Amino acid sequence: MNEIKKVAVIGAGAMGAIYASKFFDASPFSTVLVARDQRYDRLRADGLVVNGKPYAVPVIHPDEAATPADLIIVALKSHNLPEAVNDLRNLVGGETTLISVMNGLDSEEYLGSVYGMDKVLYAVAVGIDAVREGNSVTYTNPGKILFGEADNSHPNERVRRVHTAFERAGVVTETPPDMIRVLWWKFMVNVGVNQASAALRAPYGVFQSSPDAQALMDALMREVIVLAQHIGVNLGEQDLDGWYAVLKTLSPRGKTSMLQDIEGGRKTEVEIFAGKVVELGKIHGIPTPVNQTLLSIVHVLEQYRA
Repeated sequence: MNEIKKVAVIGAGAMGAIYASKFFDASPFSTVLVARDQRYDRLRADGLVVNGKPYAVPVIHPDEAATPADLIIVALKSHNLPEAVNDLRNLVGGETTLISVMNGLDSEEYLGSVYGMDKVLYAVAVGIDAVREGNSVTYTNPGKILFGEADNSHPNERVRRVHTAFERAGVVTETPPDMIRVLWWKFMVNVGVNQASAALRAPYGVFQSSPDAQALMDALMREVIVLAQHIGVNLGEQDLDGWYAVLKTLSPRGKTSMLQDIEGGRKTEVEIFAGKVVELGKIHGIPTPVNQTLLSIVHVLEQYRA
């Protein structure tokens, strides 16, 4: 496989903007954003601003003829993936690798159902405290990407190739041996802090200092731990400690994506968090009352947007 040179990013929210800016600044990469309709027009007109620096990243329309990308970073909201997945067809070639930094447990399999799992690597982004306002993104901690095949006991050529590209772009990465466990750990974190922050309208600083906020977050996450153990994924109480170690590094003023969605009057990803926990609880006969309650709360917040 040749080295990665052409990088495409679909989804120019907080994470997508950060990764697009990193690759745009680095050599030898050619970086593009993929968008259509109003977002295409806005990105072409206004570009991106990341930590105060403007970026005129080229924007391509899905219907344009294009040479395949070597790496595609998918940074969409979960509810936008079914509509947008076909927007990548002109960019996927024989050596293209797709990485999803989306939330939830299912985006990799969805991408694989369209383009083949042989082109998809599992990934999660952790430790990012970015806040987006319009086309401007600010962050103090860029976090890192954990990525790889499901089993990385012996990382293959595709994983090594992507690692080299991220390293050149200044993106911190790690390849854990068991990516399925990592996906569930990130799912646990999102179910906890994303949802609790939305319900409480609270930035990270509240969860760093308030025992009551922490208790709500922990109760949400413990229901995921019980489910994971039932399914055979090795999550435990020690993984709560692992999250608190990350939480300490985040800006107290930083906000989760779900809190930003609630404040912005946008649809949240509650269906892939509490909704997924409740669904799995019913399938496996495991009570999930805390997530059921949060699901109802966020539905009300979405319905009666300010």
